[in-house]
Amino acid sequence: MTVVGPFGVSVRDQALEADVQAGLAAVEAGLTEATKSEVPFITEAAQHLVRAGGKRFRPLLVMLAAQFGDPHAPGVVPSAVVVELTHLATLYHDDVMDEAAVRRGVASANARWDNSVAVLTGDFLFARASSIVAELGPQAVRIQAEAFERLVTGQIQETAGPSGTQDPIDHYLDVIAGKTGSLIAVSGRFGAMMSGAGEAVVDTLTQYGERIGVAFQLADDVLDIASDSTESGKTPGTDLREGVATLPVLRLRRQAAENGSAEDRRLVALLESDLTDDARHAEALAALRVHPALDEARRDAVRFADQARSTLAPLPDCPAKDALSALCDAVADRTG
Repeated sequence: MTVVGPFGVSVRDQALEADVQAGLAAVEAGLTEATKSEVPFITEAAQHLVRAGGKRFRPLLVMLAAQFGDPHAPGVVPSAVVVELTHLATLYHDDVMDEAAVRRGVASANARWDNSVAVLTGDFLFARASSIVAELGPQAVRIQAEAFERLVTGQIQETAGPSGTQDPIDHYLDVIAGKTGSLIAVSGRFGAMMSGAGEAVVDTLTQYGERIGVAFQLADDVLDIASDSTESGKTPGTDLREGVATLPVLRLRRQAAENGSAEDRRLVALLESDLTDDARHAEALAALRVHPALDEARRDAVRFADQARSTLAPLPDCPAKDALSALCDAVADRTG
């Protein structure tokens, strides 16, 4: 049994592993080339997070989806570069909004330089992604534009919060379907589409991408609470400190409202206080780590991963399908 990708996905087919690894290496080279500029400082800033590494989850999904057609078709690697560049651009912007100090185990761009440099570097990466996707044809441009619209809409919905009648958990799942699921859905879609796979296969892998994307974000939510910075590559409890209510917090609020526990209500009040205070932040993080709400959020992540696996049923049995199924296990296992 061999392994492909940063998630330890089990692959029993050596040819598939070699093919995917070669594809990911080509994507890495493409990212390096796409982030070069005639201005040395721009190159340094644009390559800051590329050099820091990362899971390359989206390019991995492109490569696996391409196995259902011709994985060596000319559009496969460039489309993977497009989705990863777009993802990297959002990280630069997210870190500014979150005032994050660490990303992927290194200083965030806004911490190393300043907010203006981080925002403009993100814009530069969006521009480079747009240039590459334009070479893939008008359909690819439209798909990328629609996904970007969904991504930004999700971010705005998160900022605005749920309406008075909307369930906060339903609202949150809508937010992450846009913020995270949309681009991962494009990864599955581009991989299948660029490889020349049939329309039914493209649709299946698009749906799979969206569902595993939601599972992926829910697993990240759990990690933000449960892990240390060595595991996650960023400062634990960043969302708590910034007052962003991710699924564990929303589950806690629901449980506190339903059971009326004084202890739960006290924890909710603590989470809604000023957590820029280090001692208060540490207390809140420690309490949430042992609360049943965190386990419930873990189960939610596993549920979406299982839904993603079920989506694969119509696809023909092959090593790539097995790898996509194993990817569901790997995402769920990240929750610990």
